[in-house]
Amino acid sequence: MTATGTFLPRPGAAPLLRMIRAQAALETRMLLRNGEQLLLTVVIPSLLLVLFSTVDIVDTGADGSAVDFLAPGVLALAVLSTAFTGQAIATGFERRYGVLKRLAVSPLPRWGLMTAKTCAVLVTEVLQIALLTAIALALGWSPHGDPLSVALLLVLGTAAFSGLGLLMAGTLKAEATLAAANLVFLLLLVGGGVIVSLDKFPGAVRGVLELLPISALSGGLRDVLQDGGGMPWRDLAILAVWAVLGLGAAARLFRWE
Repeated sequence: MTATGTFLPRPGAAPLLRMIRAQAALETRMLLRNGEQLLLTVVIPSLLLVLFSTVDIVDTGADGSAVDFLAPGVLALAVLSTAFTGQAIATGFERRYGVLKRLAVSPLPRWGLMTAKTCAVLVTEVLQIALLTAIALALGWSPHGDPLSVALLLVLGTAAFSGLGLLMAGTLKAEATLAAANLVFLLLLVGGGVIVSLDKFPGAVRGVLELLPISALSGGLRDVLQDGGGMPWRDLAILAVWAVLGLGAAARLFRWE
């Protein structure tokens, strides 16, 4: 008791930023402790990078070293696996098991939960990118370009995929989310310019594929890191549109139970 009629701790919600920070820390620990998530976000991208860089299995359609073409695409795949596939599945089952229902009655607003989950994804991606970069460098990768352009692409790509993943998890049943998220992951792996150049596709199909967020992210990273290009404004604009649409729809349509 500090003064007459005043007691500590005082009841009431913590400051909003503190709530988001605490939830983000919890989400990060849960991501890093989940073995299935680590398989999806770390092991599979690493194996793909090593396998396709050292064994001539897929014709990437690129001149020069295979790792120079594959490394940017695998970095984009890491963002997809964490921000979209892993987050959609985890959040979908949290919703099914009633975790989100309990969070819904807490002072943490819906957009605050989405922000916390996106922050957790960003922390995980930093670890992913560090590991994949080390592997690619060991395989002879020679990156070029402006780090700011790379950072902008990764942040916007994370926002876009995070919004789409949360939208799926917040509107579909958990089993449907599990199936759909894995199917989308496989389709984008093949048709998103990750390990196969989009030049291999017919012109009309390629024009549509180039508008996908994974194609914009992998293509933008490749323009900067492989070709040493400047700021990829077109790819950034595509990712920004997907981010606005995905996060906006998730904030509006996300159901806690």
